[in-house]
Amino acid sequence: MTLTFGTDGVRGDARRELTPQFVEALGRAAAAVLGGEQLAVGRDPRASGPELVSAFCSGVRRAGGSAVDLGVVPTPAVARWCEQEQVAGAMVSASHNPWHDNGVKLFAPGGRKLNDEAQREIEQRLAQAPAVALADVSSMAPHKAADTALADRVACDAAVADTQAGAEARRLHMRSVAASIEGRNLAGLRVVVDAANGAAYQSGPECLRSLGAGIETLHASPDGYNINDGCGSLHPGSLRAAVVAHRAHAGVAFDGDADRVLAVDADGALIDGDQILAVCAIDRARRGRLDGNAVVVTVMANLGLRQAMAAQGIAVVETPVGDRHVLGALEERGLVLGGEQSGHLIFRDLATTGDGLLTAVQLLDAVKRSGRSLRDLAAAAMTRMPQILLGVPLPASARSAELDAILASATAAATRRLGDSGRVLVRPSGTEPLVRVMVEATDCDSAQAEAERLALEIEAALS
Repeated sequence: MTLTFGTDGVRGDARRELTPQFVEALGRAAAAVLGGEQLAVGRDPRASGPELVSAFCSGVRRAGGSAVDLGVVPTPAVARWCEQEQVAGAMVSASHNPWHDNGVKLFAPGGRKLNDEAQREIEQRLAQAPAVALADVSSMAPHKAADTALADRVACDAAVADTQAGAEARRLHMRSVAASIEGRNLAGLRVVVDAANGAAYQSGPECLRSLGAGIETLHASPDGYNINDGCGSLHPGSLRAAVVAHRAHAGVAFDGDADRVLAVDADGALIDGDQILAVCAIDRARRGRLDGNAVVVTVMANLGLRQAMAAQGIAVVETPVGDRHVLGALEERGLVLGGEQSGHLIFRDLATTGDGLLTAVQLLDAVKRSGRSLRDLAAAAMTRMPQILLGVPLPASARSAELDAILASATAAATRRLGDSGRVLVRPSGTEPLVRVMVEATDCDSAQAEAERLALEIEAALS
């Protein structure tokens, strides 16, 4: 087995790497390690989902367990179902990646991400599994080929196929999100929802509408191939334009499996996860609901967020990238709020995992109670330092020890050049064959120039 766990489960190209055979082996390993009589399995609408869910469920059965197919549901709906039923679970999704990728995220019984010990044991079982054949690339139809109208219709039907358990899981999730604002509503707010042609294409608009918000929807017609395609949290351009065109108070953009969200203010400006976290942290602190008076962030959090929390007397706990690290720190320290710049926030007193819909409702509720615009609320919460993020392709031949030395040397040189006026972070991606380069500085031009210089140095050293 060549695929390994990244920052959030196993992920790869479903045409070549993440084969049904591999996923079946993963199902066997997960059932054996996580135990229990049943696992709940959900998916996002991408084309490879039904086949991979079937393979995972087959693996669970081969290990002596049973599986309940939740169909197309957001990742947090799977977690919520697992919490209610006290079972383990899996989400077949590649999150924000394009349609041809897929992945599997696992939940321990009760709906929490795996701890290191459970993940290592599953990885060991996978390493011992027999090698599997590559998927037949020709079996997956090309996107929107001119002569595949019937195939497209079949793919679309599969993308939105529902199950009774899935409908119950969505209702359970939406009820819990609505209950999180304690009987209040969002009446009077006009909101544009970009569903990314993903797993929240139904529950995102439906839940916000049920709370009284006026809703316009974008990208809520999944066909198996259009997930994250120029839309969603990674591509908010159309949402920004729509918010302005509809004169909405705000916009929200989910990713493919809806465990994260980004927002847009009335002027079309993007509000990222750090800003959302700052707004929610300050709001909770003022209401006496920020246990420990601290938040958990990752090493990628903007310097402006750290400065804003210090100004409010709110402590900051830092973890490696990955929501499971954030959740681990929250649980270890008895804290309730943490998250990532990507918009993956965890409200530990309200959910067991990151939840884009819950985060959107918490943010909009704070906006309505404040009587201020989202723009003003976000600006008052923090001033975002210029931050440049670049990706450097990582050759398959790169060796771990050699890569570590290259990145350490390049980071040290960039840090010396910036001095006290900025911050540098370089790390291998946990989900893609890339080296992530992040540079913060007091002005955008300096950050851009240093990030580009650093990326070129790393690329040259790796070639």
